[in-house]
Amino acid sequence: MRAAGGGLRDRLSIVGPAAEPREVDGDAPGGDREVGLCLTMMPKQTTDVDRLVGLRITALRKARGLSQTALGTAVGVTFQQVQKYEKGQNRVGAGRLREIARLLEVPVSAFFEEKDESAAPKEDVFGFLSAHGAIELLRAYALIENDQMRRDVLAIVRTVAKLGHAQTDAPEAEAAE
Repeated sequence: MRAAGGGLRDRLSIVGPAAEPREVDGDAPGGDREVGLCLTMMPKQTTDVDRLVGLRITALRKARGLSQTALGTAVGVTFQQVQKYEKGQNRVGAGRLREIARLLEVPVSAFFEEKDESAAPKEDVFGFLSAHGAIELLRAYALIENDQMRRDVLAIVRTVAKLGHAQTDAPEAEAAE
């Protein structure tokens, strides 16, 4: 064993919560013999929060009319990296998330789930924006300047939604009889 330089405990540092211990028994530099524990890092896994952040980046980016390339260039990454963020394959660092929030003109908290158990899942604005065509519909609606025409368009959309809902309920009601 070494005469100077401290014991194994002084030389051992834990590098993170995902460290995996393994035993080491071999020669150390200088001919000394070391016996101890070596920690190796396990790869970080993405979580549901990473996927949620990615979905919200996608919705907010599309709502602003930005491409993945434009967002990537603005924050200093490639569009492929933006794709990985949006799919939840890679984690977005705190500094980069702050920069994305600044560019999209939202608070950083907009990327995180705010649990409200009383709200229905369909009431989540990000759930709406992820529906196919929702952002295009919203953009077109925003271009209508006349208030009465906006109310009329809204009434039409609500009527179509009710009719569509009634048609999907009708076969179920017939099957129950």
